[in-house]
Amino acid sequence: MSAFPNLLTVFLVIAVGAVLRKSGFISREDWRGFERITYFVLFPAMLMVTMATADLASTPFLAVGGTLVLSLLTVASIMLALRPLLARRFGLDGPSFSSVFQGAIRWNSFVAFAMASSLYGKPGAALCAVAIAAMIPLLNVLAVGVIARYAASTRPTNRQFFLTLIKNPFIWSCLIGLMLRPIMDFVPNLVIAPATMIGQISLGAGLLAAGGGLELSNLGRPKMAHVLASLAKLIAMPFIASLFAGLFGVTGTPLAVTLLCMAVPTASASYILARQLGGNALLMAEILTFQTLAGMATIPVLLTSIGP
Repeated sequence: MSAFPNLLTVFLVIAVGAVLRKSGFISREDWRGFERITYFVLFPAMLMVTMATADLASTPFLAVGGTLVLSLLTVASIMLALRPLLARRFGLDGPSFSSVFQGAIRWNSFVAFAMASSLYGKPGAALCAVAIAAMIPLLNVLAVGVIARYAASTRPTNRQFFLTLIKNPFIWSCLIGLMLRPIMDFVPNLVIAPATMIGQISLGAGLLAAGGGLELSNLGRPKMAHVLASLAKLIAMPFIASLFAGLFGVTGTPLAVTLLCMAVPTASASYILARQLGGNALLMAEILTFQTLAGMATIPVLLTSIGP
């Protein structure tokens, strides 16, 4: 319960973003600009500095990374195995399944990083950056592949698929940070200080952007698709991660951050990908909203079950 005030702060900032977006105080065009600068500038700056300066030597990054990747692949495999049953039992067509799939495996790194930093300080931020570096490339491959297989009217070419990956700012910012690590003693403060200042803005901005992406008016009565994606993401994913964490000996703060990354709602970028590649974008927005609201209850319970 000691974590609850920090979690409540995060959710309140998300709520402020939702109110700002729905009130019309900020125009739709201006809001999209705010989202773009958060996604392409603010958050990448924070990731780059974190990866460049974090004490990774004391971080069990291999065990954490292995836990995250195996958990992700397990849930993805389960969802793909269930696809025929979901189609027969609940009438999920290809585009709708691709949105449920994204909702089951993707995670909102803005929310995860803000919570990890707030609850566990610099070690939490470093562990979350490791999680981003481990999962983002694989998540993009899986999400694009499933949409191309089950939803898109025309499959993307290999070149389009590759460009989708390398254009992701979270991937290249982590890579730049890792490349800077060996030469940090020679990098002038004039370079690092501005990047650090920009990165500090990203936590609040990312949460506001997450709130602005919620579509409460479209949620209506929860459908089975919302429930399935949310059970997979908010319950099954952290449970499976806890099993792999035990196998790899991940405990303490690394365990808490690992499960937190697995338990946060799906990514806002899921909606953009669904809209661009032919998935069910409306259902994706509804799943994102439903999971964010449900996460207000499930995440505190998860962290309480872990203990101090």
